Amino acid sequence: MSVLDALGDFNSVDPKQFAQLVKGAPDSQLAEIMNSPQRKTILDTIFSRFPELFRPDRAGSTNAVIHWNITGAADGGVDSYELVIADGKCVLSPSPDQDAKLSITVGPVDFLKVVSGVGNPMMMFMTGKLKAKGDLALAANIANLFDIPKA
Repeated sequence: MSVLDALGDFNSVDPKQFAQLVKGAPDSQLAEIMNSPQRKTILDTIFSRFPELFRPDRAGSTNAVIHWNITGAADGGVDSYELVIADGKCVLSPSPDQDAKLSITVGPVDFLKVVSGVGNPMMMFMTGKLKAKGDLALAANIANLFDIPKA
């Protein structure tokens, strides 16, 4: 199954399978799928999975609003999502309207790599592929707050 076929029916792909698909796909294929009509479904599904991948045992007393901004939308804009971590839970907010403790901006291909455990977010930050504004200590630790499947 190609990454395009699998991600085209993204709701049926489990997180481990997703990580394997992203790892095995060239950037050009990832860019193609993230420029397709399935982009919104893929992003919505990924963000809907964040609460179930959240590790409250690693979060401690972390309370934060995190905005994720994925560039390269069809209209030239950005798709924005808001995760709220509070009281040992992570919730996907229906709209990003709270003040963020951390805002992360990343391109669609690099986003897929980060959330599949294929890309190194710290290296992406250092090379400017991922931008973080706000609580940089939280940004450095954010991957540890989630059980991100590895390919």
